[in-house]
Amino acid sequence: MNRTIKIYVGLLILFLGLIAFIELTKERPINWKPTYNERHKIPFGTYIFHEELENVFSDKEFTDVRKTPYEFFDEYYNWEEDEYTTTGNFIHVAQYSEMDDISAQELLDFVSYGNTVLMSSNYFPNRLKDSLGFNTTNEYDLKGNSYFTLTNPRFKTDSITIDRGINNFHFSKLDKDLTTVLGHQTFDSIAFPNFIKVKHYDGQFLLHLQPIAFTNYSLLKKNNKKYTEAVLGYLPEDNIYYNSLNKANTNVSGSKLRFILSQDALRYAWYLGLISLLLFLIFNAKRRQRIVKEIKPHENTTVAFTKTIGNLYYETKDHNNLVEKKITYFLEYLRRVYFLDTQVLDERFTKLLIQKSGKDKEQIQQLVKSIVHLKAKPQCTEADLIHLNKQIEDFYTA
Repeated sequence: MNRTIKIYVGLLILFLGLIAFIELTKERPINWKPTYNERHKIPFGTYIFHEELENVFSDKEFTDVRKTPYEFFDEYYNWEEDEYTTTGNFIHVAQYSEMDDISAQELLDFVSYGNTVLMSSNYFPNRLKDSLGFNTTNEYDLKGNSYFTLTNPRFKTDSITIDRGINNFHFSKLDKDLTTVLGHQTFDSIAFPNFIKVKHYDGQFLLHLQPIAFTNYSLLKKNNKKYTEAVLGYLPEDNIYYNSLNKANTNVSGSKLRFILSQDALRYAWYLGLISLLLFLIFNAKRRQRIVKEIKPHENTTVAFTKTIGNLYYETKDHNNLVEKKITYFLEYLRRVYFLDTQVLDERFTKLLIQKSGKDKEQIQQLVKSIVHLKAKPQCTEADLIHLNKQIEDFYTA
């Protein structure tokens, strides 16, 4: 090892030691990111709420729902008896509700059978707003404190003050025939409704607009937990289904380097290694072999091959074979994209395809009817093939 290399190695070791010293001695900043994730112990995570919820309902079944509400509750629906095979309370705490219309409708159906949904979020799905007759607004940004109260006199002493991460989201429109106001938030001596109960057939929705009240930061301050206990007191004694899927801004990165990049020391070491490698390439990237002769890539003959196969089928007039292949490829597309069981093309299959694809109901009904008819037809004509092809292409482009 010559003298120059020794100097470089010494400087590198000194640099790494300096980075390690800085990392070990610096003060860790508090992460105030509002994740509302039940696994996070940061101030605006919901780890404490999730753990205490299991203790409060310890004698009931507690399930973390890691699917969409539609995927989860649809498994419990008995189509023959037209009823759910389970009962309970569905709890959702998040700043942004990324629930689609199909899942929102599933919650409406679940509640209509006598169950309860507790949702605490700044934003609710439009399907719930339209079906339950309510709307929300944010009057103005507030940087001061907010005072949360409950309307029931029994909970008069359970009021709390929120001094961080607060906003002025509140209910601006309510269906008075179905809605009961359960709580308010007070800004500048003005009370706004932020907690309501909405009757929906045999069940109820408990809608709360301030998920900040259920975070670790809030529950650890003074006696704020009494407010949360009072809110949970509106839930019936039944099974708990806690929605732990797709929390806003907390999706886990798919990168294989996510752990290295999440740790400051490992991240600096990774960047230093890349810089060192780049410098090595710059100073040592000399050509060490003759120029490689350019080899032209093979010509893409896919289009020509497809035309040849198409002409072969056209000349033989084998319409049955083409109809069968068109149907087979289309059903495989439905299984792959919409995760549907295509063994039985009945009314339930048609209904699920309409819900998942969001396409025109009559168009899909006609397409399924044509597929069933042609699969049973012993001899298909050219007109049948053309009509089926047009229906399938219309489905793809709709």
